[in-house]
Amino acid sequence: MALDKISDLLNKQKLVVDMIHSQDMPRHDLVETLVHKQHLVELQKLLAKLPNVEICSILEALPVEEAKILWKQIPPEQENDILWEISEVLRAQLAGDREPGFSESQLNAFELVEGRLRQISISSRKDMEGIQPIWIDLLNASKAERSYVGEHFKLELPDPGDTIDLEVSSRFHVEENEEIHVRSNFLLDRARQFDQRSVPVAFILHNGILFSVRNEELPAFRLQRRRAKMQQGYVSDSIDLLLDLYGADVEFSADSLEDIYTSLRKVGRQVLSETMSDLEAAASLADIAEEEDLNGCIRSNILDTQRALNFLMRCKILSPNQFEDTKQTLRNIESLNSHTAFLFDKINFLMDATIGFININQNRRVSQLTIFGVVFMPINILAGIGGMSEFSMMTQGIPWPLAYGAFVISMGLIGWATYVALIHSEKRKLKKRELAVQAKLQSVA
Repeated sequence: MALDKISDLLNKQKLVVDMIHSQDMPRHDLVETLVHKQHLVELQKLLAKLPNVEICSILEALPVEEAKILWKQIPPEQENDILWEISEVLRAQLAGDREPGFSESQLNAFELVEGRLRQISISSRKDMEGIQPIWIDLLNASKAERSYVGEHFKLELPDPGDTIDLEVSSRFHVEENEEIHVRSNFLLDRARQFDQRSVPVAFILHNGILFSVRNEELPAFRLQRRRAKMQQGYVSDSIDLLLDLYGADVEFSADSLEDIYTSLRKVGRQVLSETMSDLEAAASLADIAEEEDLNGCIRSNILDTQRALNFLMRCKILSPNQFEDTKQTLRNIESLNSHTAFLFDKINFLMDATIGFININQNRRVSQLTIFGVVFMPINILAGIGGMSEFSMMTQGIPWPLAYGAFVISMGLIGWATYVALIHSEKRKLKKRELAVQAKLQSVA
């Protein structure tokens, strides 16, 4: 176990140091420094392989003096995460008055003041004291940070990444303590990513406070914060906030659909032009495939939003005004569904048109090869005839004019017979098709 290895290293270091001090030998300080550095290097290598949770358990298990020695070997970038995990008593012994901060994450609390949201940035535990928020937004919060916020408000905050593994039926539920859990997907801005995709967000309604846990900055959240700060009376409670977040996501989905229309219009001009090279067709196919993927992502996202809003309506927690706003958002979603269906048809048309241009280019190449074959066919015939010898087995003893003449006549007869057979076969196929069509028409009549 890692605890045993670290304890052995610390005990060895203590024994060696005591041994050096007890013996009369020159250069005590130099030997002690070398031994000390050697043990510290081994400790650092061992700590580099351990996760923060295991390091915290080791610190809790060691005596205070040994824990202080081990604490000094922890890299500075790991100290804040470990301070979140260890107990209050041990943190005071190791780091004094230092409080763990929300360094890489962004934790914001929002209070309702005169009908507007007032944002409070949370950078340490002290900032959580004395506030009365209606919205707590956690972005990139670690497990320890989520645990602290959950303990402060007496609830358990999930990891939003875990929502991907949940079944769809488990994403919306009400706990026994009347907590409402909603886990939905929100559309990520394509300007910030190479591809647009949906990001899972976990919502919890608890004691009049909306908790949102996510790992990405989302345009719907930026829009909601801006509106609630600028417009007085835009929100009245945490449920209003949640409904407006869904409404903002639907609006952003509509904007993304407009971008798809613009992109497909550019691709359509190129596809419907008179000529298109294979390279241009390949680029058009890539653009069409990208827009098709985005359209599918938007459709999946708004359907997920539709399910979440229907769940909130079934919970019977909405006021009459909120109920009407929710119905309006659902009507907007229905209109967007028709737009996504139209875009799928348009994408399929452009895809077929692009593939048609590729087939036309291939047919042109085949036609060129056919022309070359027709041009050089007489030469091939003359070369074949001229290459015949009157001294071969078939023409031996026959004068060459008769031999050449017989071969030419035989070639003509074989070619004529093949032509007649092909024409007869095509006529039979046409007659069968006409009879089948007539039979269908008679059955319909």
